[in-house]
Amino acid sequence: MSFLIRDGLESDIAACLQLDHHYETDLVWQMTVDEKPGQWQIGFLNQHLPRTLETEYQANETRLRLALPNNQCFLVAVTRDTNNLLGYLSMRNEPVYGIARIHDLVISLPYRRQRIGTRLLTIARQWAKEHGLTNLMIEAATQNFPGIVFAQQSGFTFCGYNDHYFPNQDIAVFFSQSLA
Repeated sequence: MSFLIRDGLESDIAACLQLDHHYETDLVWQMTVDEKPGQWQIGFLNQHLPRTLETEYQANETRLRLALPNNQCFLVAVTRDTNNLLGYLSMRNEPVYGIARIHDLVISLPYRRQRIGTRLLTIARQWAKEHGLTNLMIEAATQNFPGIVFAQQSGFTFCGYNDHYFPNQDIAVFFSQSLA
């Protein structure tokens, strides 16, 4: 498929929200906490589910709008011939810490596994370097096993979690990558 990556525009937001954000998984990252006096041990275990989990990534218009200013990053992937939206990436610049935080990396279901996400990530890395940032961070829900695997295969390493991060109180896991 022939596609291109361009800066996202305010007029792209509605189309981004209309993409198929559905995903399925048979595995999740299950968090365990072992608390003893003076010691906490947190673990994540790949847990097979009794049946396939079908869920929807929670797209968020506000997150996309916050990525619109020039000092933030909002990218879209579109087909070359028809300009149909295939996916998007939103990333926020945290210059105090030298971090670019990827909040959204979504490819519409029919277009997955065609390296569109990898290309969006490559352009996001470039953008972050051009803005003097030294680290890239990506977040995923623990049940978004496909997203976790994508992050790991893209060279990101686990760097933390937040057990009530998302509006629905799901656990977020964070992965980072040095840009040096």
